[in-house]
Amino acid sequence: MCEIMTIVAALAFTAVYFSDKRRGIASSATFTTMLMFWGAALMWSVDCIANKLDGEELFDLSAKDAALGGIILAAGLFVYAVLSVFGRRQVQA
Repeated sequence: MCEIMTIVAALAFTAVYFSDKRRGIASSATFTTMLMFWGAALMWSVDCIANKLDGEELFDLSAKDAALGGIILAAGLFVYAVLSVFGRRQVQA
């Protein structure tokens, strides 16, 4: 479940980044968070494939894995918020 959640978050931040870039307002906070979620998605993809090769299910749809996915999303959104705040402070200074 955390794999699915990180892929969706990576796709969402990618869409926001390129949409903002097209309008000329792209931020480094969005770009950094996009890369973080893509890195997490790649990491979980390797883990899912390794689990499948060991004979387990490709996706773990348990409640514990969903909670882990929620923690990953919360941490990523927290980093995005912190980067956004510090990015605005540097522009104003």
